[in-house]
Amino acid sequence: MLAELFAVMAPVLAGAGLGYLWVRLGHPYPVDFITRLVFNIGTPSLVLASLAGADIDATTFGQTMLAAALVILTMGASTFLVAKLLRRSWRVLLAPMMYPNTGNMGLPVVLYAFGSAGFAYGITVMVTVSLFQFTLGAVLNSQGNPLKTLVKTPTVYAIAISMALLLTDTALPPWLANTVDLMSGFTVPLMLITLGVSLASIQVKNLRSGLGFSLVRVPLAAGVAWLIAGWVGLPPLAQSILVLQMCMPVAVFNYLFAQRAQREPVYVASLVFCSTLLALFYLPVLLALLM
Repeated sequence: MLAELFAVMAPVLAGAGLGYLWVRLGHPYPVDFITRLVFNIGTPSLVLASLAGADIDATTFGQTMLAAALVILTMGASTFLVAKLLRRSWRVLLAPMMYPNTGNMGLPVVLYAFGSAGFAYGITVMVTVSLFQFTLGAVLNSQGNPLKTLVKTPTVYAIAISMALLLTDTALPPWLANTVDLMSGFTVPLMLITLGVSLASIQVKNLRSGLGFSLVRVPLAAGVAWLIAGWVGLPPLAQSILVLQMCMPVAVFNYLFAQRAQREPVYVASLVFCSTLLALFYLPVLLALLM
């Protein structure tokens, strides 16, 4: 079991560590360009490549999205209690509570832990979190019209095409399947490297607060995800992946949103950094229970 857990975590540590060291050694890294590349080309290709050929029916796909949405909303509602417990503003904690790092860190862990069979569920959860983050998140942080955001998001079209293929039991043409498979190949490695770069760029000043938040959020997310997955009726594999994805550390995007809205970005930075650091210890334990 230890060898299996190390095999899962080693690529994640190597990718993020590479990005961290790259920046610390003084080498340039175009974060904005890479983020746009991954968001506009890599992620839609990954969604199409993973879902179009996945062994998952449209009903289970919809149930997984519903379960993920319910977990996100429940975590959002619980923010008010957590804010009182930690004596922080609920506005500051809302995004970190709702949006875990299901992309940069979640997808690689799911891929190496559960293989291609589970990766489709991991993609589904990640897509659901992203839709909430770039619509509801934009509204709460006053970042423009969420409808325009959706229209300009290529992943939305990739989801629509994947759903149509799932409903009609249709496969992508070989030339298109090969193309999106090739384009999706750079996504996960760049996600991990960018995670390491982002962590190296974050200034952390309050480790204690960050660790305290994670110790509250992770068990709460695990319990909520497990209960909702059972209530919705997800198959065991989808249930395990939903729990795993919702227990991921705080997404780096929450720090960027906090900076734009000027809602204690230094504190949110500590949540991102500390939760990611702590994940190196609790994820192997969680994986041992779920795998």
